[in-house]
Amino acid sequence: MYDEEDKELKKVGLELMFMTPEKCEKADGITAVELAKLVELPIETVKKKLNILKDAGIVRVKGINPKFWKFDEYNFQRMDEEDETFKLLCSFDDVDFDRYFQY
Repeated sequence: MYDEEDKELKKVGLELMFMTPEKCEKADGITAVELAKLVELPIETVKKKLNILKDAGIVRVKGINPKFWKFDEYNFQRMDEEDETFKLLCSFDDVDFDRYFQY
């Protein structure tokens, strides 16, 4: 599916995966605008990546204007391990976990 690793998709996916309630202003999730600022990508790029993740069933969207996005841990754990999106989000070789956790 991906010719080369989709770094933008990975960035958006991992940010949502490690999104803690403390990082979200709302319990329903994060808006695409807030997420774009966090991952330092253009809003249109983030929206496209969110839709890819939504189509894969691993993010949920709530609301209309604004839409709130949230990672779906339950569905992620049930994905086929051969799924390209699953493999992308599970390849942690180049991931700086300090970005997501405060020790």
